[in-house]
Amino acid sequence: MSVTTLRYADTGSFSPLLTDYLSRRPELNQYYHRFPTLEEFAAQIEEKKATYTPEARQRLVAALREQYTAVPDVHSAVQSNIALLEKDTTFTITTGHQLNLLTGPLYFIYKIVTALKLSRQLKEQYPQYDFVPVYWMATEDHDFAEINHLHLFGKKYEWNAANTGGPVGRLPLDGLEEELLQQLPADIPAAFREAYTSSATLAEAMRKLTHSLFGQYGLVALDGDSPALKQALVPVLEKEIQEQASNQAVQATNQQLEAAGYKPQVYSRPINLFFLTDGGKRERLEYDAAADCVQITVRNTNRCHSQQELLDLARQHPEQFSPNVVLRPLYQELLLPNLCYIGGGAEVAYWFQLKQIFTDNQVPFPILLLRNSGLYIGKANAGKLRKLSLTAPDIFRPLPELKKQVGASLGQEEVSLAAQQQALAAVFKEVADLAQRLDPTLVKTVAAEQQKAAGSLAGLEKRLSKAAETKHEVAYSQLTALKEKLFPGGSLQERVDNVLSILINNPSFIDQLIEAFDPLALEFTVLEEE
Repeated sequence: MSVTTLRYADTGSFSPLLTDYLSRRPELNQYYHRFPTLEEFAAQIEEKKATYTPEARQRLVAALREQYTAVPDVHSAVQSNIALLEKDTTFTITTGHQLNLLTGPLYFIYKIVTALKLSRQLKEQYPQYDFVPVYWMATEDHDFAEINHLHLFGKKYEWNAANTGGPVGRLPLDGLEEELLQQLPADIPAAFREAYTSSATLAEAMRKLTHSLFGQYGLVALDGDSPALKQALVPVLEKEIQEQASNQAVQATNQQLEAAGYKPQVYSRPINLFFLTDGGKRERLEYDAAADCVQITVRNTNRCHSQQELLDLARQHPEQFSPNVVLRPLYQELLLPNLCYIGGGAEVAYWFQLKQIFTDNQVPFPILLLRNSGLYIGKANAGKLRKLSLTAPDIFRPLPELKKQVGASLGQEEVSLAAQQQALAAVFKEVADLAQRLDPTLVKTVAAEQQKAAGSLAGLEKRLSKAAETKHEVAYSQLTALKEKLFPGGSLQERVDNVLSILINNPSFIDQLIEAFDPLALEFTVLEEE
């Protein structure tokens, strides 16, 4: 396996906000706490150690042990890491993601591998501490359309379950086997099917699947949709109901970002909470200013709750409340002895909007790390790349530029009539000058003739270029197909293809990723089979 890296900015696929963060532009300093370097983790450890209580550890470990009772034969590496979390010298490295079917796009795998690798690197740097990689399961998300499908070998597989609009983690798996699992290629690893056929809910299935893929590496998966864990959320619920401070903080930060030329990733609401109804729905809390109360819809009936009623409900039944995207990160950091959050470009961007919320709640803001991104080039495609005299970094360039490069390597003459266009313009200028002296009314006629002649010359240039390309049509077709294969639909491979497209033919893929990725190098990784 050959490994090449390049700057994220050179891929042309990441936002200016992200590339500016990676280049440490001082304008962004106020939106994060510490930059992701090995040295900065020393201070992060001390800060988290001083604020994370023994009671929080006990609550976390108890919840994890209860959640893992649904997994048969829990790997010893996972058991060991859960036990380590009881010690005040153990910290977590966390990434989070939705419950995409069969892991969804490749970047889900890349997120977790980044967490695994960084945990190892930190243990080498700080041997007196332990570091546990954690997958935060986004079980309370309710956007089913974002997770009900996957792309495999150019085909889209979809599960059309009846969506209640509630937390996706609670969804029963009715119809999944017939609609999706039975339609998949026969040679997919058994674990991908068994995780779903042996589970009652989507959350249970996802825990089993990630355990089968990453249990041997010690990955611990945490589901925040738990009555015991929601007890930690009570102070946040009280503050949100009484002050709505999170909305004020995000709006102020958004104005600053926009003034600096950046577009905010998420927008806050007056109350950044949902209510989980008995009917399984996740309903917004809508403040009614006229009535000075909060509207909640339950069973299609609106009811306005006073502030005191909401506070009583939050204190007695916090499990009925669900933080939205603005408060979910705070909830996560309350539960975990976490040092670093690993996310994609959009996630890092929206965490930038939340720093003041952490300050207001006196919770340490984690180090923000962009997950490793990668492009996997299998043996067959690597061979095609070499045959076209291209390198891995070349393939990121636009297709027209690549065609010119390939054409040059094949000896194709580049067709350009720019010099002739300049000469033509000079001739017509002389004619226009003559017309101006003899009969100014003819100047427009000369200009029209010039435009027609220039258009004819441009048309000839296109025809000559097409003739030149025809000589190497096979190579250009191969190039176009290769570009589409590695960048499906013009997007990065990791944002579309499922890991099974690689894992079926390369069972060592995850180990290769762990070896190749260097989380703190902050570079895009290309893995090329030789």
